[in-house]
Parts: sequence; C-alpha cells; structure tokens
Amino acid sequence: MRQSLARLEFHTAGRGLTEITREVADWIGTTGIATGLLTLTCLHTSASLLITENASGAVRRDLLAWLDRVAPEGGHYAHDDEGPDDMPAHLKAVLTNPNLSLPVAGGRPMLGTWQGIFLAEHRRAPHRRAIALHLLGE
Repeated sequence: MRQSLARLEFHTAGRGLTEITREVADWIGTTGIATGLLTLTCLHTSASLLITENASGAVRRDLLAWLDRVAPEGGHYAHDDEGPDDMPAHLKAVLTNPNLSLPVAGGRPMLGTWQGIFLAEHRRAPHRRAIALHLLGE
C-alpha cells in the first residue's frame, strides 16, 4: 500500500463554482497509484467541495441560487467580521461540505458520466483557495 499527499491551489473569480476535475485527475496520474481512495479537503471555512453535473451550466446556476435562498446575506447574523457575505459563506460551506472521498480506478477518479469535482467559492471577492489531496492505494 502506498500513499501520496499534495496541496493544489486555485484562484476563484468570486462567488461561483470552479471545476477542478482535470487538475485532480492530472495529480492522480503523477502518483503512480492506479487503485485506491482519494480524499480531498478544502482548507477554508468559506469555500467547499462538491460533486455535481458538469454538462449543464443551469444545474450550477440553480444550485448557487438555492444556496443564496437558504443562507441569504443580511444584517441578521452576529458574525459579520468581513462583511455581509461572511456568515452566509460559512453556512454554505457547512451545507456543501469541505471534504470529498472518491474511489480511484485505472489511475482516474471514479465519477459518473456527467459528474465533475467543483470548488465552491461562497465569498463575493476572488480568493486563492487550497485543496489538500491524499491518495491511498497501489
């Protein structure tokens, strides 16, 4: 059994979803591990990771609109240290999760035909976000 650990960084354009499937798959290819379990962790409290459809942009727009309805900006939060999008960003990150676990087969993440791995930026401003990757396998 072997393992590999890395940290990938991504620039976000502000609130939205950035597909990172290719970068994750490329990193897996560098490890020499063909079969195993991949764990990804977003190292931030106002961004998160998710798997969703990567074919239709409408799915991503609807998902973001739903999150805005569930955790709207406003003056009703005690925590607003960094502005009105601060606490809603934390809530959205909790709802969507900072961690993903995926099986790896044939040196690729096992995803469905229309699935992609996305970094969800929940803040309005652009950020540089770090993702930790850990692959265990052979």
